[in-house]
Amino acid sequence: MNDIIITISRQYGSGGRQIGKQTADALGIPFYDKEIIDLAAKESGLAVDFIRGQEKQLTQSLLFSIVTNFTTSGSSFNPNMLSLADQVYLAEANAIRALADKGPCVIVGRCADGVLKAEKPLLRVYISADLDSRCRRAVSEYGDSEENIKKTVRDIDKQRARYCQYYYDQAWEDADNYDLCLNSDTLGIEGCVRMICSAREALSSK
Repeated sequence: MNDIIITISRQYGSGGRQIGKQTADALGIPFYDKEIIDLAAKESGLAVDFIRGQEKQLTQSLLFSIVTNFTTSGSSFNPNMLSLADQVYLAEANAIRALADKGPCVIVGRCADGVLKAEKPLLRVYISADLDSRCRRAVSEYGDSEENIKKTVRDIDKQRARYCQYYYDQAWEDADNYDLCLNSDTLGIEGCVRMICSAREALSSK
């Protein structure tokens, strides 16, 4: 089974994006993160900056029930029925599917594991780290303000958790939803990369 898609969910500041990129490089397969936004914008006609802004928000809507009811019944629906936030979600989900259809790859964030769960063989990875080290990385590497950084980091994690719960009805931090949970403080970036590559090799040989 060589067509495995690696999805990486990560706590903010844990280095998940860097781990994903290095994993893709090590395996010689594509890495997708911001590319999802570009493709979603192209396919939906929404502006890239608008999509980036909407990613930081979670609005209440009827998307989950609408999509569930219509896709399971084989019917179609008008995307204009949805809120702008839900149109962004749908555009990104379609972009994730399109990229995954090209072959094995590493996809970071945006609940790609939920999008592809019933469609592709997956290695679902979750990256965590100590709060203090995540705050340091957010300031030194991401350029976040040091003021109230712990609140910023926690708030972003809460938003990611709400997004996952809202669209996929699953707990974002629940280990049962992943195949591999790694702590980047304990293992280091390179250690996490090695573990993911080893897990993919083991899964491929099954």
